[in-house]
Amino acid sequence: MLDVKQCLADCEDKMEMSVMHLEETLSHIRAGKANVHILDDLRVDSYGSMVPINNVAALTTPDARTIAIKPWDKSMFRVIEKAIIDSSIGIMPENNGEVIRLGIPPLTEERRRDLTKQCAREAEEAKVAIRNARRDGIDKLKKAIKDGLSEDVEKDAEADLQKIHDKKVKKVEELLAEKNKEIMTV
Repeated sequence: MLDVKQCLADCEDKMEMSVMHLEETLSHIRAGKANVHILDDLRVDSYGSMVPINNVAALTTPDARTIAIKPWDKSMFRVIEKAIIDSSIGIMPENNGEVIRLGIPPLTEERRRDLTKQCAREAEEAKVAIRNARRDGIDKLKKAIKDGLSEDVEKDAEADLQKIHDKKVKKVEELLAEKNKEIMTV
């Protein structure tokens, strides 16, 4: 027979994973401020293997408009610069022999609107994943009725699942509102 508490916990875990994925995705979207996360997907060739840039250099944000990259090995300057230029980041690196600097340009109004639309799409994907987790949980509960679960327990569990769903969707809405505010703040 189905363990109702375990079923609800599994569904909540799936929903929480969707929320965490959204948080991670939103942290990679540039909001006009310097954020080292925009370099997370960047890989550089270090002694024959492709590694994340933070494995070969120290990444810092000395101010709100600059990312400083200090390679641990002087031979990595050219490789890192080339990787940044070839990437979709769209920022030209400045090298003074000690540190590579990325000057983050201010966002245009049009770019801000595009970024809010991108965030909305990501939030909608998270909501769909949360709804799918709820649907899967409800399906498991309905099948459990055939295996001997009482209908009252199933209805109560369904109500609990709906509460969990509503809480997670509210969290997604809060994350989206927070990111949109960050993007639209000039």
